[in-house]
Amino acid sequence: MTLFLAVNSLVFAQQQKPNIVVIYVDDLGYGDIGVNGAVGVKTPHVDALAKNGLNFTDAHSSSATCTPSRYSLLTGSYAFRNNAAILEGDAPLIIDPNKETLPGMLQKAGYKTGVVGKWHLGLGRGKIDWNKKVPLGPEELGFDYSFLIPATGDRVPCVFLENQEVVGLNPEDPISVSYGTRIDGYPWGFEHPELLKMHTDPYHQGAIINGISRIGYMKGGEDALWVDEEIPFVLSNKATDFIQENEDHPFFLYFSLHDIHQPRVANIKFVESSTMGPRGDVIAQMDWCVGQITEQLKTANLLENTLIIFTSDNGPILDDGYLDYARELVGEHQPGGEFRGAKYSVYEAGTRMPTIVHWPNEVKPGTSDALLSQVDLYRSLAKLVNQKVEKGAAPDSENYLEAWLGKSEKGREFLLEEAYTFGLRMGKWKYIKPKEAEVPRWIAQKFVDPGFREEVQLFNLDEDPSETNNVYKAFPKIVKQMEKQLEKILK
Repeated sequence: MTLFLAVNSLVFAQQQKPNIVVIYVDDLGYGDIGVNGAVGVKTPHVDALAKNGLNFTDAHSSSATCTPSRYSLLTGSYAFRNNAAILEGDAPLIIDPNKETLPGMLQKAGYKTGVVGKWHLGLGRGKIDWNKKVPLGPEELGFDYSFLIPATGDRVPCVFLENQEVVGLNPEDPISVSYGTRIDGYPWGFEHPELLKMHTDPYHQGAIINGISRIGYMKGGEDALWVDEEIPFVLSNKATDFIQENEDHPFFLYFSLHDIHQPRVANIKFVESSTMGPRGDVIAQMDWCVGQITEQLKTANLLENTLIIFTSDNGPILDDGYLDYARELVGEHQPGGEFRGAKYSVYEAGTRMPTIVHWPNEVKPGTSDALLSQVDLYRSLAKLVNQKVEKGAAPDSENYLEAWLGKSEKGREFLLEEAYTFGLRMGKWKYIKPKEAEVPRWIAQKFVDPGFREEVQLFNLDEDPSETNNVYKAFPKIVKQMEKQLEKILK
């Protein structure tokens, strides 16, 4: 009888077509939210989602870096299959517009689809003309509406795109962007450090916009430039506007925050709201943005039938180029929780994400230990809305809807973790593929251990969640089994 009611409830929910909101935070670690043990910063809005929803302890992004994770989320395919890596600000679109995507699938199911926030999946076909509508982007991938940070906050051009056109551009002041060849325009950080309000490593010493030097060089577009301190308000307003404009029919919102990516420049409203300096302050700022979404859903009487998925694109990083004293001010706070690793790392904290699912009509509050990957959201949501996935689409995605909704603890048997080598999970076991390579200087300068070792690494996470005791010699059969499975995935 209980099983019948549960199935009946899900069928009813599918018929009602819940709104779907994915809140995708940037560089937020497992331990960076209150419910997972954050120290020195409060996240009341995120904690409220967890209190009234399902908090996952073992849910993962597909990669320990941003572009690959976003690629997998929207395509249901592992990023390595397309050599997807961290992109420059003028890179061409890396998702094939001829293949079905997550938003495209939801469009077919009757959803209005929108993306607000950081994109970083490339645009156009290369050599972008920022003074015209960009010919390839979210629209061609199934989004009805888009309002974007084209790449990242630390890359030019420092302008917003709305429906693939620069917002507020004066045609008499056209934009030029260069990665590589230096172009005259905005002063360069390496030449004019006196103009900076935040110092940085050599990689970020290109064009100075709003007192912050970026990656790349830029000229023109002065009227269109963003102000970093206003970004959370601009993005939150656009996201809530999308909800308001589409409240009469099902919608899918991919709200991709800039926070807590560097440069971490908190609005005065949040300065000193934590004990950890700018990094803690932008965590509080991120939490406020989450609150804006839930408040708008409440106002529109939509919260009960909206599936909110709160998560992050990769693990935490303290020093990612800008001097904001995150390492010095972190105190007792553990950004990755008890887990080893960080952004760029194959260890657990690189991909084990804070993940909360909130849907009052369907999801009972609690905690889940199910082993899940963001790559599976594609087919899981397709199941939820009764939409068939096109042949050839989402090749690595699997349907775990019951686990995402807390109706089952059965997650993946094997879960791939992609960094600059590969990790594989199988229940309590964590295998890391050997990599004979020196740690690149740019990673070492970020105080990150990417997990490169010439020998196999195997950890029992039940007994050793911090991955400190390599037990591969004691379990040769487990190693062989996981090596065989990883080889199968990679081929």
